[in-house]
Amino acid sequence: QVQLEESGGGLVQAGGSLRLSCTVSGGTFSSYAMCWFRQTPGKEREWVAAISWPGGVTDYADPVEGRFTISRDNAKAMVYLEVTNLSCEDKAVYYCAARSRLGDHRLPNVYDVWGQGTQVNVSS
Repeated sequence: QVQLEESGGGLVQAGGSLRLSCTVSGGTFSSYAMCWFRQTPGKEREWVAAISWPGGVTDYADPVEGRFTISRDNAKAMVYLEVTNLSCEDKAVYYCAARSRLGDHRLPNVYDVWGQGTQVNVSS
């Protein structure tokens, strides 16, 4: 089974940008569609973006459409989330997740594997 490790979070000013990375190891990357979720304290995990295998199809939640870009490098077994024009509402722990089965990619319960998350903080 694959393992996921996120990186790239940090503190950024409102309007700024970050690139979040997800390193995939220990499995067959080609078996998985990938996504990013985010979560803030006291709230449910929120789907952000998804990308198919091998990467021809992407989808975004409305709050991030046009500001976030998900991509994958299949040769390096990496998934990225470019986050731009950040606002305080984007402050959250961002999680990478992988799924090998069909289902609604917006729902957390269709994902088989999760990373530990990377914190994104936005200052005004």
